[in-house]
Amino acid sequence: MNRRAMLLAASALTGLSRLPLGGGSAQAQAAQGDPIRPLVLLTRPQAAAPAAYQAAELIAQEWRKLGLQIELRPLPNQQMSQVVWYERQRWDFTMWQMVGRPERGDPDEMVYNLLHSANIATGYNFVGYNNPAYDRLAEAQRSEMDQARRQALVRQVQEVVNQDQPYAFLVHPVNLQAFNKQVFVESSAVNQAGLGIRNFWNWISLQPTGAQRDIIVNSTEPVKATNPFYVSGAPDSWVTDLVWDRLMRVGPDGLPQPWAAERVVQPDPLHIECTLRDGMAFHNGDPVTAEDVVFSFEAPGTGNESPMYRPFVQNIASVVATDPKTVRFTLKRPDAAFRIAVLAKLNIVQKKTWAPVLAEYQNRPENLESYVEERPIGSGPYRFVRSRVNEEVVLEANPNHWAKPKADRWIMRIITNTEATLGAFRRGEINVLADYFGDPDLVKEMAEANPRMIAVREEVDIGFQFVGMNLRRAPFSDAAFRRALSASVNREMMAGAAWNGQAVPANSMVSPALEAWHDAGIVGRVPGGNLDGAKRLLQEAGYRVVNGKLHYPAGVRETTTPFQ
Repeated sequence: MNRRAMLLAASALTGLSRLPLGGGSAQAQAAQGDPIRPLVLLTRPQAAAPAAYQAAELIAQEWRKLGLQIELRPLPNQQMSQVVWYERQRWDFTMWQMVGRPERGDPDEMVYNLLHSANIATGYNFVGYNNPAYDRLAEAQRSEMDQARRQALVRQVQEVVNQDQPYAFLVHPVNLQAFNKQVFVESSAVNQAGLGIRNFWNWISLQPTGAQRDIIVNSTEPVKATNPFYVSGAPDSWVTDLVWDRLMRVGPDGLPQPWAAERVVQPDPLHIECTLRDGMAFHNGDPVTAEDVVFSFEAPGTGNESPMYRPFVQNIASVVATDPKTVRFTLKRPDAAFRIAVLAKLNIVQKKTWAPVLAEYQNRPENLESYVEERPIGSGPYRFVRSRVNEEVVLEANPNHWAKPKADRWIMRIITNTEATLGAFRRGEINVLADYFGDPDLVKEMAEANPRMIAVREEVDIGFQFVGMNLRRAPFSDAAFRRALSASVNREMMAGAAWNGQAVPANSMVSPALEAWHDAGIVGRVPGGNLDGAKRLLQEAGYRVVNGKLHYPAGVRETTTPFQ
């Protein structure tokens, strides 16, 4: 179906009057399958994620109008991650987010790693989406070196997802962040496209104005892993970015630039040579060598020890040290995103520390994601001092780094309650409001009342908020059912009511912050388009409401075990 036809179809559906899905007669019951079991929507607690929780309430309200029995099940973040990530057969659907990270400035991670079928078992594709046509497009955009043709492929990918709706996309948040400009020189703050001031460059650039020389940021969730081969959430990634170096970094402009590699040369589409900086050292004083770099890129592809990072090295045919300072990558096929998605993503680790650990874990049922270093050692601009579970993480500036931070320490305080976060910012217990999902007007009013103290920044996030549907479990295995659920979601209401206007409606994994890649019309092409359209989609697929409960199409039995 071409775009014009899809738009016309969507227009026709959104103009429908409210339609019933069925009746309660004995004849109607006999013609239908089993009633759909009660479904459990996992979400973080309201105090920790008020916007997402309110969105879940609004969504459940609409889905109940379709004849579904929906239970909201708040879980602490760590327990929720455990269930969704490691118990993939068990849950029905979940409120989830993909947070903005610099390397997601290229669409490849969102396009390939989130939804390619190769990543179903242990990777980012935790919803279990499997569409060979999608896989071919996701692979093609990776190898396409012509920018215009790659843009066309990425837009085709977005339309395939629009038709299949493996996620019910909600919004791209508008990051609202603030900092104390009495503590830091305002002009030293660095904004990064799609991230705002919560970024690596800002943390090394913020210039203290006086005796207070610590950057103190907040997080609404605890750090769950300080591990160079595993990131379980946003706070983990903020720490990892600072403790470990990478060959390249995504700059404030969204483009890759050399970092630990002072020079990156690509003589042809299949070969890339990286020359390391002189004098690099790990935090224990040992030099960073080309062999360390080789190991850092080989380890994620060894067995299934690093399932989160394994997809990023699958296109590497070989990586070798050609001399003490030079590493040469040979690719299996051209890779348009390699500099951002691989060289700017994978952390450089010390081989002598990690090689024995890797060997040990190859003989254990767990993988490297479960390994906890007593004192993490990287080579980055900040080095690890301490971590207190559910309280704080403390890093200190690495005095020997070529990009030594201007601040003395970077401290992350864990404050899960939104109101408590604002109170801590007012009292100076934090001086950068980095992770805020509460009422934006409260922050703006605070800034207006204290114009000489508080600077506010806003930026549409690279990431997005969504409902992840478990395609391994009926009825989510039916694309028609998923389209209907997504159609009934009022994204404009989500952005306005749940996110207090600090969000833009979403129907794609590619954010409008990535203007060159985002399909600007995708929100208007949600199949069905509203609650009436959702009912029509269900009716056309054979679902019926009997005695107020939605039933499967005729002949379909309920065989899925309810989530407990």
